[in-house]
Amino acid sequence: ADYLDNGNNKMAIQQADKLLKKHKDLHCAKVLKAIGLQRTGKQDEAYALAQEVAALEPTDDNSLQALTILYREMHRPELVTKLYEAAVKKVPNSEEYHSHLFMAYARVGEYKKMQQAGMALYKIVPKNPYYFWSVMSLIMQSISAQDENLSKTMFLPLAERMVEKMVKEDKIEAEAEVELYYMILERLEKYKEALDVVRGKLGEKLTSELQSRENKCMAMYKKLCRWPECNALSRRLLLKNSDDWQFYITYFDSVFQLIDEAWTPPPEEEHSLEGEVHYSIEQAVTFIEERITEESKSSRPLRGPYLAKLELIRRLRYRGCNDEYKLGDPEELMFQYFKKFGDKPCCFTDLKVFVDLLPSSQYTEFITQLLEVIPLSAAAENEIALPADIKALQQHLCVVQLSRLLGIYHAMDKKQKLTVVRELMLRYRHGLEFGKSCLKTELQFSDYYCLLAVHVLLDLWLEGEEAAVWQCLTLLEEGLSHSPSNAQFKLLLIRIYCRLGAFEPVAELYSSLDAKHIQHDTIGYLLTRYAGALGHYAAASQACNFALRFFHSNQKDTSEYIIQAYKYGAFEKIPEFIAFRNRLNSSLHFAQVRTERMLLDLLLEANISTSLEESIKSMSLSPEEDDIPWEDLRDNRDLTVLFSWDPKDRDISEDHRKLSLEEETIWLRIRSLTLRLISGLPTLSHTIQPKNSEKTAENGVSSKIDTIRSLLQQLEAAVESGKKFLEQKIQYPVLGPPPTRMAGFFSNGSCQCQTSLFYLVSDIYELDTNGLEDSAEIQERIGNSLKSLVERLTDLFNKCKGDLIEVRDGTLKTHPNLLENLVFFVETISITLWVSSYCDSVLRPFKSSLQKKKKKKKEGSLAMPAVFTHFLDYITELQTLTSNVIDHIKGLEIILTALKLEELSLKDTLLLQEEQRFTKTVQGKVQSSYHHSVQEIGELLKKRLDTIKKLKI
Repeated sequence: ADYLDNGNNKMAIQQADKLLKKHKDLHCAKVLKAIGLQRTGKQDEAYALAQEVAALEPTDDNSLQALTILYREMHRPELVTKLYEAAVKKVPNSEEYHSHLFMAYARVGEYKKMQQAGMALYKIVPKNPYYFWSVMSLIMQSISAQDENLSKTMFLPLAERMVEKMVKEDKIEAEAEVELYYMILERLEKYKEALDVVRGKLGEKLTSELQSRENKCMAMYKKLCRWPECNALSRRLLLKNSDDWQFYITYFDSVFQLIDEAWTPPPEEEHSLEGEVHYSIEQAVTFIEERITEESKSSRPLRGPYLAKLELIRRLRYRGCNDEYKLGDPEELMFQYFKKFGDKPCCFTDLKVFVDLLPSSQYTEFITQLLEVIPLSAAAENEIALPADIKALQQHLCVVQLSRLLGIYHAMDKKQKLTVVRELMLRYRHGLEFGKSCLKTELQFSDYYCLLAVHVLLDLWLEGEEAAVWQCLTLLEEGLSHSPSNAQFKLLLIRIYCRLGAFEPVAELYSSLDAKHIQHDTIGYLLTRYAGALGHYAAASQACNFALRFFHSNQKDTSEYIIQAYKYGAFEKIPEFIAFRNRLNSSLHFAQVRTERMLLDLLLEANISTSLEESIKSMSLSPEEDDIPWEDLRDNRDLTVLFSWDPKDRDISEDHRKLSLEEETIWLRIRSLTLRLISGLPTLSHTIQPKNSEKTAENGVSSKIDTIRSLLQQLEAAVESGKKFLEQKIQYPVLGPPPTRMAGFFSNGSCQCQTSLFYLVSDIYELDTNGLEDSAEIQERIGNSLKSLVERLTDLFNKCKGDLIEVRDGTLKTHPNLLENLVFFVETISITLWVSSYCDSVLRPFKSSLQKKKKKKKEGSLAMPAVFTHFLDYITELQTLTSNVIDHIKGLEIILTALKLEELSLKDTLLLQEEQRFTKTVQGKVQSSYHHSVQEIGELLKKRLDTIKKLKI
């Protein structure tokens, strides 16, 4: 066992063998040996050995534990349940084995069996937790039941009765048990009863979370629409803590509900269960004013009351009744707020919510007013006034962010924008002085100046200023050198490099972000969208692996979380874990990565290192199966991960999200159908007895071609909806979701090529079933298809021609679309070759049988059927075309290597010495990345050319 712990698996196997020589029935030694075998990649031997021991139904703890570890490593948790089922039968009174059995069921989600195991445990050892494990398993049955009615009428009422029994017998001990009771009543929509539980004696046990009782009461009052109670409770809680924002929201919601209902308090008795109620605007205004007066006496400044005042103004204005109640002028209030909290980084995000209250005519005036109260000092007359300490720097930064948010920078012309960039960078570099003692992992105080400067430059770039984008990269690289942990710099660099078509620097930037766990799903798209598309196949493979490893381990990890939740009685977390697992399983990104990963593997290996058939078999792909949950796809991407200070009309909107999801889904459908069509090719090429249609149907091959034809119709439909979508000409914000590859796929002709290839498959199949005799028409059709296919491929190649990077007016211009087209060309040619090798497998037997006939007849009068000449001509043309593309790529490599970046004139960009250094680095990275892409694409094409040469019938 020690050897296994230290990872010395071979020694472990040897030691186990020694032991087994002496005691050949030592179960535990066998299992430890099996673990060693499993870890050295001998899965089948390990499994056989484990089943040998399992068949003897061991009951000793060591063997059971060791087998559990082994089955977990094999990802076969269902075998653990069988193991403990047998052990429990033999040792029926063991608390330990029964609880292991319960946990084994929990791993595989067998809720009904968990319920029974929990009760069996409780009968042996009457401990409360076991009883409630059983109750929780009933709730899980209700959650996982497909039939809502069944869960409301059977599982939940049963769970409720089980808890009530314990309540009547006064056996409730722990907080978790009360939580569980509350959870059942809430799911049964018995809100009144749930409220009574929380307010009653049982509710006293709810102590582990701050305000746990109050929050639960509040939730029930809202469900029951008991606004007086909502209002009184939130009022009471705000008196205790006037900085708790959620209660301001409830307070306002309830006041306005009561006003709309024209509620008045009952004359004689208490206003409500929770005490005094406010039911008019006057009371609300007074209440907020009192909170502000109170705040001035508190030892530390509180933001809540001041923001609540702005929130109230906003709501009154929305209802159209502001002027009657003089709460003050929002502009003045925001100014006062800035004076009080301007040196805190949160000041900007606090005010951001309320800028709509300012009329746009006052924007400039408002900003000037704020600037006047910041202590800045200039060294000389015409120099920029700079902050003397971090406090003043934070205040100034807040104003700059607000200027951007109010659209002041957007309205400037090119010259003004460049002046702003200069000033912001000067302030950025000056601010670095305050951060000299910062650690590598800390951000510099002035980082936002640099980011804002880049945002202004991005505006210029989008307006057609080509040099601006290089300056963006330059400034970001400079910023990163001073603040190596700044994720915003890295994310923005990633987006800009990708837009320029350079993937190489991105891989390193992304890995330095050190994305953890769920981030592989939320920001993984930044990597997987571009790696393969820009021809970095090795990096794309790696990126997909990262993501898939996370998604696959999610299954296993979540089971562990659930088990921990049972052990510690954190019952309300269990449904959350299950929902989390489901959300990840139906993640859009997961489906995309699975599909693209398989297409990529086929692209790199099929018919190169292994046959297409073997590749497809190893991925267990089949054209009939679709494992993507189309109805439930969840878009888990974090589209706001990049900071943006843009005004609402330029920022990413809800519509953008919806459109992006729609576009991603259509593109995923096209990719998924393409993959399934390719996986159908090997199923067709099993030799068929021509003309004997009865036999064909039995062989099931005719149904295979039907599958292909039906998938082809679905592909046509998906392509149609894709074209419709693109007609809307949607422009996402520059930092919004990246568009898919769909537009390029249609416009460069890859789509038409790939679809026509699958139609060709259908024709070849027909030829295969009808034979050569009377099929002149099909042969003609095939001939025309092959001809037009070569024309289409040549067109596609023409769309790849041109310089990838060119120097224009002293600045670089990249053409990522040409690179993406090249990548599509390689993919399309690969599919072409897989289809061609299917044609080849159909035509070869025909040819050999013809040659036999020829030999018998001895006379050369048998003309070769047309289809053979068509095919041979086509293969020759294909070979020539591919060789031309390889030569073109060699040419690109030479041009890229010869590009002398030093000669670019940097004089007109007003760059400082410091910046020039970074500009060279940036341009070098882009050049090197393009060079890398072109090399990888060229290598792959050469391998494909070799496979063409084998296709001579």
